[in-house]
Amino acid sequence: MPILETIQGPADLKKLPSSQLPALAQEIRERIIRVTSENGGHVGPNLGVVELCIALHRVFETPADSLVFDVSHQGYVHKLLTGRNGPEFDRLRQSGGVSGFLNRGESEHDAFGAGHAGTALSAALGLATARDLRGDAGHVVAILGDAAFTCGVTLEALNNLATSMRRLVVVLNDNEWAIDKNVGAIADYLNHLITSPLYNRAHREAESFLKKLPGGRKVFEFGQLVKRDAKDFFAPQSAVFEKLKLRYIGPVDGHNIDHLCRYLEFCKRSENPVLLHVRTIKGQGLDAALGNPEKFHGASPYQIETGEPKKAAKPGDAPLWQDVFGRTLVECARADERVLGITAAMPSGTSLNLLKQELPKRYFDVGIAEEHAVVFAAGLAAKGFKPVCAIYSTFLQRSFDMIFHDVCLQNLDVTFCVDRAGLSPADGATHHGLFDIAFLRTIPNTVIMQPKDEDELADMVRTAIEFNGPVFVRYPRGAAPGVPLKDKPSLLPIGKAEVLREGVEVQIWALGVMVAGALALAGRLETEFPGVRVGVVNARFAKPLDAELLLAQVRTAKLFVTMEDHALAGGFGSAVLETLNAAHVATPVERVGWPDEFVGHGSSQEILREANGLSADAIYGRVSAALRKA
Repeated sequence: MPILETIQGPADLKKLPSSQLPALAQEIRERIIRVTSENGGHVGPNLGVVELCIALHRVFETPADSLVFDVSHQGYVHKLLTGRNGPEFDRLRQSGGVSGFLNRGESEHDAFGAGHAGTALSAALGLATARDLRGDAGHVVAILGDAAFTCGVTLEALNNLATSMRRLVVVLNDNEWAIDKNVGAIADYLNHLITSPLYNRAHREAESFLKKLPGGRKVFEFGQLVKRDAKDFFAPQSAVFEKLKLRYIGPVDGHNIDHLCRYLEFCKRSENPVLLHVRTIKGQGLDAALGNPEKFHGASPYQIETGEPKKAAKPGDAPLWQDVFGRTLVECARADERVLGITAAMPSGTSLNLLKQELPKRYFDVGIAEEHAVVFAAGLAAKGFKPVCAIYSTFLQRSFDMIFHDVCLQNLDVTFCVDRAGLSPADGATHHGLFDIAFLRTIPNTVIMQPKDEDELADMVRTAIEFNGPVFVRYPRGAAPGVPLKDKPSLLPIGKAEVLREGVEVQIWALGVMVAGALALAGRLETEFPGVRVGVVNARFAKPLDAELLLAQVRTAKLFVTMEDHALAGGFGSAVLETLNAAHVATPVERVGWPDEFVGHGSSQEILREANGLSADAIYGRVSAALRKA
């Protein structure tokens, strides 16, 4: 029987002789590769932490001890070792399967849920403080990637840690990658630390010498104390963590389970905060992932032998929304030297890598630091440049205050291209982009638009860049409809909608990807309700809304319908209601959108829409019932 099948929980792992652990690590890698090749997922991050997770569960006792994984996209190994190696893991990130991230509702072993970077240290400090207030004895371990140290919230937690002195273990999983290669001074600092010849030679020689002495284990542990004091002499750069009251140990080979267990045991006995610096290789065990860490950070289903996607793009396929944005931005940047592109560690995910390739001096990657990206853009705009921030909708949430205070309050000329607006099915609640309209349209000076197809996206990107003020262009993930692009994008009149189908009794106002469904709904309604003429408006703008057109339609409309790929609370439909209410119009409005709840993960958009009342039949049922009452 495979060793992994005998592991029903951490207790079973502890019973294994250490000689079997390398074989278990290999089985775990094979399991992850097999499942992610079918379902996609975060391949590289998980393959890199197999030995580390085994060691963590050998040394600590979950759920009494809390393991807090930053982002938690590297939590697959943890799930396999905590009783989730069954059919539910075969359906990883699919409907009925386990989540691709840690989820407190999924297992008692998941101490803290996550999906965004940089939260682990703050959460761990909170858990440790709660433990001490309750008088509990458990350990708290925060597992952070090196990229997490570029997040402002991690640095804030480090500052707080220096004053709290809670018993806490921090594991720095250093693989030099976030999604793309890490950038910035912190990445350079860590690289310098792990490559310091003098320090590392002293580290190795001292450890080897101490272990050979009688009573080697105790002497080795005493040596850790000596080594801490010697670091300032051998490698002064390692003292940064010590100055923050975080005792530094390492760097340690993250693929040597025996060494990891030894060091973690030492950390476990520390009464003060301690950081264990672990060196791992992202994608370890899969040649394709080692050769292309960025692609295999989060991969679609792939061929194990070659690493090629199972559904490769073919000539004639519709382009990805993000690629249309990326190519349009390059064209705009060529035409105007003031245009710059900014990403927060997502060059390929947003297609800003196209700008990097063509105009590298106009491209900026600030690391996983969306808040900084926004204020950085504001500073550029204050000096006459036209920065374009490409950020996923779910990550844009993190920079709300900077958007409000630094960009919109000063009415600065920054364009935000809000990628992944709508569903991100397999990633689930932490990654769906269903809330951006609601929090953005409350801010003065904002213009918010969404295209119905890729040609209109190109128009909107050009319009946003040439407009003087903050503009947000939202668009979904995946392939666009396949509409041909004009030779040159057009400028759109701000706040003006497009009538696609004339109507009288019913007017459907749809935004973005919902336009196609609105046209189909209109045809079905006219078939089922003879004599009723149904109009369709491509709203284009969630703010400013085309109030002139909307109020002109009031004269004949018995029912308005709004359709959006966004939460209903505070969204586009709410803007329509507010506009009608301000004009004292009582015409009923049937709003179609996502419910006021966090939508989980699923195998496809269609499955999630069906489950949330947004299938074509469900929408027709609601609208037809509203029409009968009108």
